[in-house]
Amino acid sequence: MSAAPPLPNPLLHPLGHARARWQHWWQARLPRSDTHTLTQRNVYILPTRAGFMLATTLLVLLVASINYQLNLGYLLTFLLGGCAVVSMHTSHGTLRGLTLVLHPVEAHHAGTPTRLRVTLHNARKSARYGIGLRVHTPDEAAHWVWCDVPGLGSSDVELVLPGLPRGRHDLPTLSAETRFPLGIFRVWTLWRPAASVLVYPQAEASPPPLPPGQPHSSGGAAARHVASSEFDGVRPYRRGDPLKSIVWKKAAKTDELVSRDSLQAQHFQLWLDLNETYGATTEQRLSRLCAWVLQAEAQELDYGLRLRGSELAPAQGEAHKRACLEALALY
Repeated sequence: MSAAPPLPNPLLHPLGHARARWQHWWQARLPRSDTHTLTQRNVYILPTRAGFMLATTLLVLLVASINYQLNLGYLLTFLLGGCAVVSMHTSHGTLRGLTLVLHPVEAHHAGTPTRLRVTLHNARKSARYGIGLRVHTPDEAAHWVWCDVPGLGSSDVELVLPGLPRGRHDLPTLSAETRFPLGIFRVWTLWRPAASVLVYPQAEASPPPLPPGQPHSSGGAAARHVASSEFDGVRPYRRGDPLKSIVWKKAAKTDELVSRDSLQAQHFQLWLDLNETYGATTEQRLSRLCAWVLQAEAQELDYGLRLRGSELAPAQGEAHKRACLEALALY
């Protein structure tokens, strides 16, 4: 889990410090859930700058109409005031009653953006317009994604987070907002998803060849090291080899027939060991192991992973690859 960003120095930025404290306290009160239904209790509304300017204009019109006894001035003032009241009810109703559902977040490698897919469900017959979603940050200029939700329908929205470091991270607070129809009221809600995202190490761009195979514990003294291309116990095709021993996937990739050598596969195992990496930092060593895992899986080899304090037995397949990458991410 990545560490929280440090709060600003209260002596240098007292207002920023107080704002950060307030947001931290407020967001901590929000329950975590991957489904967020908007009700009267969690939808907030305040006038925008345009709304305050309209209120000031109405006040000036009202004072002028009183002073000069202008009937048309009264009519214009109360007509605009009535439109503002209807706009307030419409703006609040645009969000109220929506249900926001977060789809499962896929694990990915460090350096690539995190994509959050949110579905907005509308249970009423009328459509809802001008709804925006974004990651809630103090920066009001953050990227918004806008959509309309049809009546008795749904709309999908995709939010993109910048690249996260290796590890498991809680998803940040999300914000939904609308200013429909006149833009004089801002209606918004805050949502804390319960899901987390797992970020694998970034694979090394040009890793060295896979390490040599290690003798199997049951191989005895006859075991010996072999090249990385022979980890899976394959050899060139020989006349008379049964068809079931031919590795057709490798033949399709290399245009050469190869057969399984069950004796060789029994004697040697491929272990990806952290102690066999020699990067300058831990992140570089994990990056090399990540590249080796992807390389061994692409070659359909049986491989195991050894880290300090943990070990995954040799195997292959999508589930084993994910288990190895998760171990590297949480190391």
